[in-house]
Amino acid sequence: MPSSYIELYFPVLVQVLIALAVAAGLIGVSALLGNRAKSAQKDTPYESGMIPVGSARERFSVKFYLVGMVFILFDIEAIFLYPWAVVYRQLKLFGFFEMLIFVALVLIGFFYVWRQGALDWGPEKKKEKKK
Repeated sequence: MPSSYIELYFPVLVQVLIALAVAAGLIGVSALLGNRAKSAQKDTPYESGMIPVGSARERFSVKFYLVGMVFILFDIEAIFLYPWAVVYRQLKLFGFFEMLIFVALVLIGFFYVWRQGALDWGPEKKKEKKK
């Protein structure tokens, strides 16, 4: 059993030093072995497959923010699933039904957002009027 803080945290320090050494080594090897061909095409910023034109201060569609909120929602769900999984045996059937309700509510929200079209990024389809 470790008797001091130095002995207790020494493995963590070793792991951090190894991680830094591996990261520095990989960057160093890629700098030594990497190809350095420069061209105007490579120097242009990459904008998700689109040609970068115009101002960077353009307005984003509301759908962008809705998708961002959906991702945050699922991140929060994942954060709640980990502690639940740790204490699942202690919670027994009550914990199972609580998480079932939680996941059902998250899925209802997901299907609502999907039904509203917040996840459709393609060109808008024209609605045909039926007479």
